[in-house]
Amino acid sequence: MKPGGAELKWIDYSSPETLAEALSLLNEHQKDAGILAGGTDLIVKMRADRINPGQIIDIKSIPELNQVNINSNNDLTIGSAIPCYKIYNNDDIMNLRPELKDSASIIGGTQIQGRASFGGNICNAAPSADSVPLLISLGATCNVQSVNGERTIALEDLFSGPGQTVLEPNELLISITIPKKSDLSGANYIRFIPRNEMDIAVVGTGVSVTLSSNKKNFESVRVSLASVGPTPIFVDGIDKEVSGQEINDESIRVVSNMAKNASKPISDMRGTAEFRQHLCEVLTRRALITAIERAKEA
Repeated sequence: MKPGGAELKWIDYSSPETLAEALSLLNEHQKDAGILAGGTDLIVKMRADRINPGQIIDIKSIPELNQVNINSNNDLTIGSAIPCYKIYNNDDIMNLRPELKDSASIIGGTQIQGRASFGGNICNAAPSADSVPLLISLGATCNVQSVNGERTIALEDLFSGPGQTVLEPNELLISITIPKKSDLSGANYIRFIPRNEMDIAVVGTGVSVTLSSNKKNFESVRVSLASVGPTPIFVDGIDKEVSGQEINDESIRVVSNMAKNASKPISDMRGTAEFRQHLCEVLTRRALITAIERAKEA
């Protein structure tokens, strides 16, 4: 019995060694299944009685979910179960996308980074997820599979609400693909937290930018926000507004104001809605300036 007299529920545990076996188990149990890779979110939710799965499917030993692949076009694909520390310690990943360290190195502490993965951070679907804004800004896609087949979903289209995704109950996130890095491009993720002991973003901003050949004009700008809406926000329309514009204080102000206006924050113990909107402007401007500097050094 649980404290208070509640009856304990029997939980089955499986550790499939193949993707086919994992998908079959997921198809059998669907909404009653809990997916375990690092467990840094799953176990916390189970302890808090927020979820109560009857079948735990441990996916961390499945080869396809632990692979890093770089195709002939230099698109980068990262397995959904790869822990964060293996991302920022992988030379191939850092050579192609060094900005991924911005997110991977701040998801929890060192112990958490030894377990937590981008895949788990994405599927947990918290509005404050630190991996998501940068990946959205980079145009990442999710490679999803079930016993019925495969499909690809743009990351900005994956989320349907707090803690919710558009994944079907029998679908599993296999990997995340990040398109080839363009010449003269750079990216950055930064966040604001109340204090080190409360490691949840009040606001997070991911920015990706591509510059013109003379390094004086914007060619492309993508911005995504965390913690200022029920889901991560992709700030639509920035490209249309500033593409071809000179890089100066005014064009940077336009981008940061568009991010502010796209936010839909609430007030809670970590900050008021007004404070969060102000942070959207400030952090977007700072992340954009860093992304521009990185692009000029590319």
